[in-house]
Amino acid sequence: MEEMYGIKYSKPEVVLIQDTGIGVAEAAARTCYDSFENSENEAIKYIENSMPDDFTCQKINEIESSNLLNDLAWTYFHHSILEHANLSFLIRGTSRGVLQEHARHRIQAISVRSTRYTMSSVINAFVASETRQDKNFFIDKVLGFDMFVTSDEEYNKIEIGTIYDKLRYQSKKVEDFNDIAVAKSSLALLDEFVGNPEALFEALEAGKKKRNVGDAFKHIITDNVKVDMVVTFNLRSLKNYFTLRDSGAAYFQIRWLAQEMMRKTPSKYLDLIIKKG
Repeated sequence: MEEMYGIKYSKPEVVLIQDTGIGVAEAAARTCYDSFENSENEAIKYIENSMPDDFTCQKINEIESSNLLNDLAWTYFHHSILEHANLSFLIRGTSRGVLQEHARHRIQAISVRSTRYTMSSVINAFVASETRQDKNFFIDKVLGFDMFVTSDEEYNKIEIGTIYDKLRYQSKKVEDFNDIAVAKSSLALLDEFVGNPEALFEALEAGKKKRNVGDAFKHIITDNVKVDMVVTFNLRSLKNYFTLRDSGAAYFQIRWLAQEMMRKTPSKYLDLIIKKG
């Protein structure tokens, strides 16, 4: 947790869930120079005279260092060979604001928690609160969802209160609000649990989820909402990402994310993309 500009924020969690190794990058580089026999790695030398078998491919993927890659990265700045190494990170608890920053990095694969499919609990809390027009019920319920990167409870109550106000406004403007908010099979629950928001919420949560419920309600959330995502970078693109985002000029939340990703990146990759000293 860290305070910025008077507001406390939680920091994202990162796990490296896949990395392809640097051996393929050395094999690619030595293909360019036809210099397999000069490698200090036996698995790479093997390629000089034979196509690699399964065992050799495994050994290539286990390579931890490469003199050639180090020379190409830091002496000759021949970085295209780094594109043959890929790393995938599971990220939890960053913000939608960071997601916008991530979109500026063109060479990456990114899959993000969808608001179209994952907003049903918030909408269910609102529908349940309306059985007694109880804004405090909604605020307390959503507060328990831990859905913001800000960790100041009073500030988050303001955020949630604003979400309630937006939904309340929309509910007055749309005649079929409950039809777009709740699955058809759950509409009868609204009559069954009149005046009992907690029981109605639990019943709605246990029932069928409204498909694409976020389509009608994306407007209610802000850049402060947490998102989870999996991102895959090739090593050259990751170098660019770390250079730009581990910088004092970067947006502080994406800087936190880049720093955590860097901490979870094995040294065999960092040695090729982060200048020491």
